[in-house]
Amino acid sequence: MNDSAPGGTGTAAAPVEERLRAALAARARSVGPADLRPPRPPSPAARSRRAPLRRVTIGLLALAAVAALVLLTVRNEQPRPTAPARSPRPTTGTPTPPPTTVPPEPARPSPSSPAP
Repeated sequence: MNDSAPGGTGTAAAPVEERLRAALAARARSVGPADLRPPRPPSPAARSRRAPLRRVTIGLLALAAVAALVLLTVRNEQPRPTAPARSPRPTTGTPTPPPTTVPPEPARPSPSSPAP
């Protein structure tokens, strides 16, 4: 089995890995303390831009939370009971038929009844 084969279990590195390690080591040796910037806190200008935006965002989120709480409370409130329905007033007496303009006909004997 070849030890330098990619994906193998050997200890030898592939040629690409060796080149990468050498390039990274050379770059690390080329950086010195003079190349690094001194540690200092962020400038006030960077902070001043973020602070109002953060305050406004937090305020809006708090306002939205309060509005949602109010809406959920109002919706879950029990409805007030309605007044009972009134029963219809009972009518007194018997209803009378409407008056007609045609006079009633006199009673006639039935054709199948015996004659008197």
